Amino acid sequence: MTTYSTRMLIIGSGPAGLSAAIYGARAGMKPILVQGIQPGGQLMTTTDVENYPGFRDVIQGPWLMDEMQAQAEHVGTVLMYDTIVSVDLKARPFRLIGDGGDVYEGDVLIIATGAQAKWLGLDSEEAMKGKGVSACATCDGFFFRGKKVAVIGGGNTAVEEALYLTNHSNDVTLIHRRDTLRAEKILQDRLFAHPNIKILWNKEVVRFVGGGAPEGLVGIEVKDRVTGDIATVAADGGFVAIGHSPATALFDGHLALDRDGYIAVEAGSTRTTVPGVFACGDVMDKIYRQAVTAAGTGCMAALDAERFIAAEEFRHMAVAAG
Repeated sequence: MTTYSTRMLIIGSGPAGLSAAIYGARAGMKPILVQGIQPGGQLMTTTDVENYPGFRDVIQGPWLMDEMQAQAEHVGTVLMYDTIVSVDLKARPFRLIGDGGDVYEGDVLIIATGAQAKWLGLDSEEAMKGKGVSACATCDGFFFRGKKVAVIGGGNTAVEEALYLTNHSNDVTLIHRRDTLRAEKILQDRLFAHPNIKILWNKEVVRFVGGGAPEGLVGIEVKDRVTGDIATVAADGGFVAIGHSPATALFDGHLALDRDGYIAVEAGSTRTTVPGVFACGDVMDKIYRQAVTAAGTGCMAALDAERFIAAEEFRHMAVAAG
């Protein structure tokens, strides 16, 4: 067992964690970043990225994360290939344990463990990811301009995705397994009033259908939950919008979480309910969930953490001076 100590400890290696590391390293914090179970975050499973500022051409998600990681290391971040399994946030330095028994201590802690989209769990869904099946209309809707698209779900996320997709398509279908939506009434009113959205009630997705050359999504097979009838909905793009799961189980009981399980932070900051602990990226953001916004909050977390340490050091100097 080895103990690693640092002024700034970061968990998570997506855009939020790596941006925090870059800013922390440049501020002389000598950060240690524990990469977690999915180094690079969700962008490692994203192919074409067309909305990250600074690149006129389409770039690949894994390439972008490799570049961010190289930049973080170049300015002095130490990357650890480990997964944290337990935390102690009762006192500073905060103490975290990796799955191999190594100990990580940090004067401040930045949590950037992200969130994962919920999927239907179908074999065809897995096979068609990146070939027409997505969990982010804001990320991928642009690729389906003028094409038929479908959204699966019935909550706020699904309705918002369907409304957003009307910016790119005049043929949007919302597929919902029940006969009523769970979304807020104001969103439902907008959905029902939109002329380019149709709703299929009581339909359960049973298969994503591929075809063409190269193979891409051509339809979504659904089963009527009342009659049992099977039908295929023509679609070039299928967006699974049944929610996200923030990676916060590790912090339950240690930090305040909101009702959806996201880490609660002070408005306009990344400060959590434990002084010296900060959260950034999708683990605290359930609204925007974009790589660029995650990177922005990563910057905020590093700056908040740096100011916290500076304020602590000033107080200690004042006490020492009498």
